[in-house]
Amino acid sequence: MENLTLIESFSEFKNEKFIDRVTLMSILEEVFRNTLKRKYGDDDNFDIIINPDKGDLEIWRNRVVVKDDAVEDENQEITLTEARKIEPDFEVGEDVSEEVKLVDLGRRVVLSLRQNLVSRIQEHDNGIVYKQFVDLIGEIYTAEVHHIRHNVVILLDDEGNELIMPKDRQIPSDFYRKGDNVRGVIESVELKGNKPSIVLSRTSPRFLEKLFEQDIPEVFDGLISVKKVVRIPGEKAKVAVDSYDDRIDPVGACVGMKGSRIHGIVRELGNENIDVINYTSNIQLLITRALSPAKISSLKINEEKKTVEAFMDPDQVSKAIGRGGHNIRLAGQLTGYEIDVYREGAEEDVELTEFSDEIESWVLEELKKAGLDTAKSVLEQDVEDLMKRTDLEEETILEIRKVLSAEFSE
Repeated sequence: MENLTLIESFSEFKNEKFIDRVTLMSILEEVFRNTLKRKYGDDDNFDIIINPDKGDLEIWRNRVVVKDDAVEDENQEITLTEARKIEPDFEVGEDVSEEVKLVDLGRRVVLSLRQNLVSRIQEHDNGIVYKQFVDLIGEIYTAEVHHIRHNVVILLDDEGNELIMPKDRQIPSDFYRKGDNVRGVIESVELKGNKPSIVLSRTSPRFLEKLFEQDIPEVFDGLISVKKVVRIPGEKAKVAVDSYDDRIDPVGACVGMKGSRIHGIVRELGNENIDVINYTSNIQLLITRALSPAKISSLKINEEKKTVEAFMDPDQVSKAIGRGGHNIRLAGQLTGYEIDVYREGAEEDVELTEFSDEIESWVLEELKKAGLDTAKSVLEQDVEDLMKRTDLEEETILEIRKVLSAEFSE
């Protein structure tokens, strides 16, 4: 195989996404020099001439002419007899330049050379892709579903770059087909080996924040700032927003008339219920707003322990807790405080802990997780609702209600 023919076959890589001919030739020279070092022990006496415009390459080996019996280094020296086969008038002490044909290196060396070139070009491309996507971390990105596996969706963008979306980065209600366009945020980019691993996420709070920025002009323009976002993906989210312009109602601007502005975001997130609240540095007011739609009577805040006791009328407790405990959990994440709710005016009620002899501790703990800490708070709920809010079976709930009812029937 002639040098030029091989270079032409190498030049197909010039059409790769991120490599130009000059870079290709630079990589080519480096790969050739490494090959020459391995074959001859040194490459200092070789000239590699590359023409990036033509894609041409020549390799010249420079040696000094010595007497036939005086060769000490075959790479650096050539006998007078061999030199005169190149030019009949060479004399001892003169420099000889001889072109090295790739065919002279051997077929295995040429194949290895090509493999090394492919590897180096992939490394170059991967490095460019890595840098490109590192700069996009936290930004919305769209890619097409290429392959669906049990625990991950493989996506390709318009440039053919591969992204992955693991199961825990997908909204539970999401359903994908090959060819679907998917939006998310670039969550992380890592080099695994020499290949970039790009993770797309639809569950990140950052995704919701960027959707606000993309869909709500005042957020995009900086008139409204998104202070914090917390989510239970596909279920519920709370977004604290603020405006430095008193003339702008940040909540109203984000929600829009009859929810017109936020509707598209809700739909994008699989009908995730989004509460938008006014941010404030007044922690008491922020906690009150975070527990919305429940109406709070009073708060007892422990700054040191970062805990809050929220007191409210009995009919407000279930609203504060929310379905599956989502509302109170998100309120805690949004404010940074651990929140417990308490009923006011429940003097005739009985704490569930009083029934520890009759009801197993794990059952009491399950009820507590759902925000139910007194007998009446449990009895106020119907069986179906209790089954939804806890992991308890119907038979267990009926038995609990029987025990609790007996306390008030005496």
